[in-house]
Amino acid sequence: MLHHTVIDRWGTDIVSGVLPTGHRIGTDDAATHFGVSRTVVREAVRVLESMGLLSVRQRLGITVTAPARWNPFDPNICRWQLEGPAAASHLRHLTELRTANEPFAAERAASSATTEQIQALETAVVGMSTSSRSDDKVGYAGHDADFHRTLLAASDNPLLIGLAGLIGHALQRPAAVEILCPPELIGLHGAVAAAIRSGDAVAGERAARAILGAHPPLPETHQLPVSGQGRTVTASA
Repeated sequence: MLHHTVIDRWGTDIVSGVLPTGHRIGTDDAATHFGVSRTVVREAVRVLESMGLLSVRQRLGITVTAPARWNPFDPNICRWQLEGPAAASHLRHLTELRTANEPFAAERAASSATTEQIQALETAVVGMSTSSRSDDKVGYAGHDADFHRTLLAASDNPLLIGLAGLIGHALQRPAAVEILCPPELIGLHGAVAAAIRSGDAVAGERAARAILGAHPPLPETHQLPVSGQGRTVTASA
């Protein structure tokens, strides 16, 4: 598990800008800094390279890459972005992605959703309502995430299904819990579920679009405390 700790520390620092684009990382220095073996460092580098956060080249060594190289659909990168100084910006991008895809998913789900998926949507709405009444923000966010994961899965479109994990995970991060989960949206979620149960594609699409349109405006900045901020980072060799 040691390499997961290194991955999380480096990932957080890269995405937050503590380790800027072009920063070089020395394997020996990193092993000493984290108190781990070179093998653990190499495994962490391999994983972060697969996400596009690091580049490994002969003579250049290990280098932090530009954001344009990062995999925007990787759940870990999404998590680090939502825990960093650009949380509001990332939430805005996620909302735009959802606005482009969830109404269509609801329209498709009206004809493709299974009985189990419809029941899961309705159960999530009930859970959102119960959590809202008890002021349980974390519980609310969990049911909200279940709803939107199920909605995308019910579209029966492999590409939309591929977004389910990313969006569901993002909706449960602290930044999303505080900003994107106003309880008054419960009725609109219920309308989506009801439209899908009745096979009304137009009503499903309309209600899903209304959910995204009803979110409160995102602030220009929304930074949450990040565990370990201000720590010393490994310098390059």
